[in-house]
Amino acid sequence: MTQEHQSQPDPDPQQAPGAAGPAQPADGDAASQQPGSDGASSPGETPAGRPKVSRRAVLAGSGGAAAAFGLGGFAWGHHRGAEAAEASSSGHPTQTSYPFRGAHQSGILTPAQDSMFTAAFDMREVDVRLVRILLRDWSTAAEQMTAGELVGGQPLANKQAAPTDTGEAWGYPPSGLTITFGVGRGLFVDDKGRDRFGLKSKMPEILAEGMPRFANEALQSGQSDGDLMIQACADDNQVAMHAIRNLTRIAFGKATMRWSQVGYGRTSSTSTDQQTPRNLFGFKDGTNNIKAEDDLAQLNEHLWVQPGDDQGDWMAGGSYFVARRIRMYLEIWDRLRLGDQEDTIGRDKMYGAPQSVAAPTAGSQEFTAADFAAKRAGQTMIPADAHIAVVAPEQNKGRRMLRRGYNYTDGIDSLGRINAGLFFVAFVRDPRTNFYPILTRMTRSDALTEYLQHQASALFAIPPGIGAADQGVAEKLFKGVL
Repeated sequence: MTQEHQSQPDPDPQQAPGAAGPAQPADGDAASQQPGSDGASSPGETPAGRPKVSRRAVLAGSGGAAAAFGLGGFAWGHHRGAEAAEASSSGHPTQTSYPFRGAHQSGILTPAQDSMFTAAFDMREVDVRLVRILLRDWSTAAEQMTAGELVGGQPLANKQAAPTDTGEAWGYPPSGLTITFGVGRGLFVDDKGRDRFGLKSKMPEILAEGMPRFANEALQSGQSDGDLMIQACADDNQVAMHAIRNLTRIAFGKATMRWSQVGYGRTSSTSTDQQTPRNLFGFKDGTNNIKAEDDLAQLNEHLWVQPGDDQGDWMAGGSYFVARRIRMYLEIWDRLRLGDQEDTIGRDKMYGAPQSVAAPTAGSQEFTAADFAAKRAGQTMIPADAHIAVVAPEQNKGRRMLRRGYNYTDGIDSLGRINAGLFFVAFVRDPRTNFYPILTRMTRSDALTEYLQHQASALFAIPPGIGAADQGVAEKLFKGVL
């Protein structure tokens, strides 16, 4: 759940966790492993000294865990774009507001907020006019809400009429709210490949091909994909909820919600002004995400669709949204020895430094470049199957992505274990080069996959920003059709 590209050190490093020692793993056998797992080690490289038997299989003997799986999460990109530079704030995060209109949609380059609510929708009627009307209505409401206003302005004086805003954010500050819209494959063709709305000729090849399947995933179709997507991020949970609730209400009769995901605790830093958060496994997460202050050329190469790209006539300035809902088996992880945890991630747990840093003593060492060739006693200090070794750009032809995921917790499962994990989100110019190959490597050779399971997936095209004269998002998509 980290990514290896160097950034500036955190000026106020997070203090070390408590001094309590790690619990020792319990004994178990292969017959006790999680359902759906064959207990075999990953087929990738296994450095000398690493047990041949799956640690998850051993620990599951007394933990009763379910199937495990793979994608820890990568820490990548962000650049301080217009919406970040022009943010209006009085000093407190909840007072911050970001402009809704611009060259790119907000909620991508914007410094990651603390809360997220993402939802996907399916259109009810096969009428392209209703699609454009809905996107325009959504855009109007989104612009009002991101400015800290109520949808439709002040409540109606007529108490016999339903209010135009649900009201739970009445009097609340903008809270850095951003609302990002996406369109999925279902908006172009149905399950049989038939043109639904007369938009098939405008479908990007990326959506036509869809996201490939990966090893050991257990995807739930009803919790994946969709025709339209909304991502609402804010520094107040209720403000994000208010946004999705109002947009769902506006969609009534035109579209129905397919799935939703609430997230908390950003899992990466997207500005040098932000400290690096810790993930639910207790490790610094998103250490080397591209920051808002980084070179724009990196974003043009890895993040933004260019005019010469496929469907660049309506997608230039946009991006692609990829999401994976990843269950994290916390109870099993918590019983690993500290050394095994660090070998799995490739970082020191206290300071976040890569394992190639001998005996780290300061939080600033978190940003030291990882040396994957460094050895001690004849062995590489960072195991070849450690998470950071598998996902680092220098190990993946320099490919990068802008990561923007969140933690989630959904109660407990049938065995009484905490049902929690990562809602991994990344924005990329082309997932076929900047996401799929890296995820493939993870499922084949990343030690972290023993403690994860991918349960849902989504792929959406993110149109460019809304111009000053546009009535709504994705206006260019409908040119020549309406």
